[in-house]
Amino acid sequence: MVEQSRWAQMIAGDPGHSQRYAARFRELAAAGKDIDGEARLVDAMAPRHARILDAGCGPGRVGGALARLGHEVVGVDADPVLIAAAEADHQGPTWLLSDLAELDLPARGIAEGFDVIVSAGNVMPYLAPGTRAEVLRRLGLHLRGRGRIVVGFGAGRDYPFGQFHADVAEAGLAVDLELATWELHPFRDDADFLVAVLRRA
Repeated sequence: MVEQSRWAQMIAGDPGHSQRYAARFRELAAAGKDIDGEARLVDAMAPRHARILDAGCGPGRVGGALARLGHEVVGVDADPVLIAAAEADHQGPTWLLSDLAELDLPARGIAEGFDVIVSAGNVMPYLAPGTRAEVLRRLGLHLRGRGRIVVGFGAGRDYPFGQFHADVAEAGLAVDLELATWELHPFRDDADFLVAVLRRA
């Protein structure tokens, strides 16, 4: 049995959290706020009509935006409330309920790899600590030959950037680029956020 994720532990203690999380982004979108920064970065690095995996897709904000830009999107999340919100709010992508620590899309009938895999919204810190390297390894297995993975998460979430780098290496991946924001600010030692572009080593 897979170690329970920190997200699942949080939901167990606060069953209404997922509904509030989905509602928050609906409210931001309705207010005209910019919630598509991650999607713009991914779109800029992807070929046109790319295959993109939204790993830890939540309510579909990033994957939905990428689908509207013409990409073929598959979104995966372990939270059924958030998958239901993605299906309701974002038509076009394929939304799947699955734990990233057990990700095997060919077994779900999705055999073709991806040009880009994006994991935004602090997905990595919310994983069970013992599964993080395995999640990265499994993401790498779902890449096309020269595909890349883009991971973004904040500091101060019990997942030091140094441990992330160790997990990247253990997963057989390498870092191509590091940024401090989704708006392309350079990463420095005092950065409180990391956006890492990874490839297979």
